[in-house]
Amino acid sequence: MSGLLGVRLLLLWGCACFWLSSLAQAALIISGNHGAQQETRGAARSLQKRSTNEAKVEVYSMTVDSTVTSRFAHTVMTSKALNKANSSQEIFFEVELPKTAFITNFSMVIEGQVYVGEVKEKEKAKKQYEKAVSSGQTAGLVKASGRTMEKFSVSVNIAAKSNVTFILTYEELLQRKFGKYEIQTRVKPKLPVQDFHIVTNIYEPQGIAFVDAHANFLSNELLPLVEKTVTDKKAHISFSPTIEQQRKCPGCDATQIDGDFIIKYDVNRAETLGDIQIVNGYFVHFFAPPDLPRVPKNVVFVIDRSGSMSGRKMEQTREALLSILKELHEEDYFALIQFDSEIDSWKESLTKATKENVDEAMVFVNRISARGVTNINDAVLRGVNMLLTDRQQKRLHERSVDMIILLTDGMPNSGVSAPHLIQENVRSAIGGKMSLFCLGFGDYVDYSFLDVMSKENKGLARRIYEASDATLQLQGFYEEVSSPLLSEVDLRYPDNAVDFLTTNHFAQLFNGSEIVVAGRLKDEQLDNFMVEVFGQGLEDDFKVQGQASPQDWNVMYPDDEYIFGDFTERLWAYLTIQQLLEKSKSGAPDEKANATAKALDMSLLYSFVTPLTSMVVTKPETEDGTDSPLIADKLTEEQRQQADRLGTTAVSHSYRAQALYPQPSYFVDGDPHFIIELPEKNDSLCFNINNRPGTIFNLVRDPKSGILVNGQVIGEKKISPNGEVKTYFWRFGIVHKTLGVRLEVSTKDISVFQDGKWVKLLWSDTASVKGPNVDLLVTKDRSLTVTLKDSVKFVILLHKVWEKHPYHRDYLGFYTLDRHLLSNSVHGLLGQFYHGIEYEVTNLRPGAVPEKPDATMYVKGHELNVTRGWQRDFRRDVKNGENVPCWFIHYNGTGLIDGDATDYIVSGLFKTV
Repeated sequence: MSGLLGVRLLLLWGCACFWLSSLAQAALIISGNHGAQQETRGAARSLQKRSTNEAKVEVYSMTVDSTVTSRFAHTVMTSKALNKANSSQEIFFEVELPKTAFITNFSMVIEGQVYVGEVKEKEKAKKQYEKAVSSGQTAGLVKASGRTMEKFSVSVNIAAKSNVTFILTYEELLQRKFGKYEIQTRVKPKLPVQDFHIVTNIYEPQGIAFVDAHANFLSNELLPLVEKTVTDKKAHISFSPTIEQQRKCPGCDATQIDGDFIIKYDVNRAETLGDIQIVNGYFVHFFAPPDLPRVPKNVVFVIDRSGSMSGRKMEQTREALLSILKELHEEDYFALIQFDSEIDSWKESLTKATKENVDEAMVFVNRISARGVTNINDAVLRGVNMLLTDRQQKRLHERSVDMIILLTDGMPNSGVSAPHLIQENVRSAIGGKMSLFCLGFGDYVDYSFLDVMSKENKGLARRIYEASDATLQLQGFYEEVSSPLLSEVDLRYPDNAVDFLTTNHFAQLFNGSEIVVAGRLKDEQLDNFMVEVFGQGLEDDFKVQGQASPQDWNVMYPDDEYIFGDFTERLWAYLTIQQLLEKSKSGAPDEKANATAKALDMSLLYSFVTPLTSMVVTKPETEDGTDSPLIADKLTEEQRQQADRLGTTAVSHSYRAQALYPQPSYFVDGDPHFIIELPEKNDSLCFNINNRPGTIFNLVRDPKSGILVNGQVIGEKKISPNGEVKTYFWRFGIVHKTLGVRLEVSTKDISVFQDGKWVKLLWSDTASVKGPNVDLLVTKDRSLTVTLKDSVKFVILLHKVWEKHPYHRDYLGFYTLDRHLLSNSVHGLLGQFYHGIEYEVTNLRPGAVPEKPDATMYVKGHELNVTRGWQRDFRRDVKNGENVPCWFIHYNGTGLIDGDATDYIVSGLFKTV
């Protein structure tokens, strides 16, 4: 694999992928690239380039085979590829799966040799990973992919004319939403595949009520290829187009298979007791009785209106609230609370949802505007007190359901701001008497704080992604919880018959959902036991009981060779681990530790890749005689959020200590705005530096490691009509003296000094350059990621401006990642903040602009007047950016930065003075 040595420019010829989605969703991507190397003009000899003229790796088989047995989905994804070249090739394999699924196996078959993954405790996998890294080998990557998916990747070197087979298996329990289960297969193979199959078999002893299968790419010619066979208790759905049927046109390589293949189904629900399956000593109970009347609800909407909600987020929130208000039933009661540092209520108590009241409330909603900072504690407690007072005064229906829906996009930074204190206050005030649902809007919300607080109060949390469909996300969540059917639901089983039960008490049952309980029989030979279900309905207490007894699957499915006979045990294990992981987030320290230990033991016993375990696959030996492990992890929601904040879906498989909060970010962008994000303080600081065009500033200087970053500002083409002179960074110089690395990055191009020569890269290309001491990743016309060996990582964003604009020019933004790898001696306009800063903000008061209050900041022995505002982080959206609320320090950061801004001016792009 000489093409992988030294520095390399990696250009992928293409990929083929298909996805399986929505509570049973995953993806396969196989990509081949080959090593005809040529020396780039002006490049050092170590710069390698892979030819992309022809495809030498053929992906000739792709199959997704899913078996759903009583909602428990077992999916096997298989892909086969052939290296048609006369030399060895590297084949890449990427797998996407739903974030709620657990991988149970990953294996590769290469020339008859099978390489099987082994699930290990994460700490043990960590040691194997670190050993691989220290020896210069490559370990796996774990990635978050979109809102619901996650991905792990591996590449393997395949000899000439040889085959490789990749096999992934994962399992999960399908969740019922809006009265159906959904299996979504996203197919994007890019090229026709000789052997292509999507096969799903559904076994439901309750009986199948309906099955629907469709795809947005199905033409009249492809529609008959969707085969659907449905009997009383089984459905078989398949889609297997031939290679010719996949083509867009006769003889061409383009494929018309490009989109989503979706299966939706539900089961019969004739029994109010639900469905109970007993197999091999374990049972599972599905409870969603039909035809229950809806219970009225009393809902308090608590809406964040702080400054960071300004713009599109506030517009979408208003749009969603207006739609939700229209959906309220007249027997419902509701209230509206908006908050920043102050708390304002529409009315002092809940109001019946008559048409007149709803119309009046919509006027109030249309007037909500963003301003100020975030006082979550007092806002939620106001909502709790409203409900408690109205209950005490008997204003609400006796059997109605009480709930609070909190929407916020930030972290608490006014009033009581410590997350654990807010959780304690809310838990104490609610006292188990109502449910709290928390919606975290965007990437800067403290999601783990909201998640724990909601689950401690009979609710749940949901991330709302800052996107064009945010209004629909908000409406969709409300629809899930808008129609309670039962409250305080207890599912009871004889103590002498069953043990190791999963959660069997539920605060609510909502219309279109389902309650699932699983457990183990004390006596495997037990042929029946009593089941009772209690709950509170609209008029009366709900009570049903009956006998549970095993069914003979061979009688139900005489024509099938039933090979998934332990599904109840694995379903029980899956559900138990999920619930233990939730318990490990809250409660007393010993309770959390106990839940974590149990979840780890069960993850290892059942070979589930969970946040506590990793799957390790040892790759075959390469030409240099070494092998390297693939490490497959399960991402937490906090890691997914951190990846979103970094503006990339990739999370490097790093085993540094996991922080409770996302890592701080330090960057300069715009004209120029310096921003210091401090998640551990739930806050950010910002300041501007203004000087003459052409001035060069030192941003980072670490004398111990030899790292230096300087940046030069440029002015606009001419002074704007208002006389304002704006400057922007347009050129950066990056030096690592110890490693012998030197880069010059400008709005025109990127130059790297390697082996005594300058190598030039263009922004107009996408390229990956890997060297012994530095890795570069250029995303066309967007960003450059610079990773220095065993050291810091920088991201530089390119802001393109219309070239004929009368005033503006192209400019750059500079972002620091992994700053903790620098020494304590690091300094510079950004570097001085890399190891933290202590400050205190008090005396919040009105500012010159209503939505931007002033405050007093004590920092570095200074007392400063600061203003609450927001700046833009452009990592996710390089055009529009995202609001970052921050305390703005005036006068070029005086009092916050060490010395004066002029102290950081240097004489050259690679100079220290």
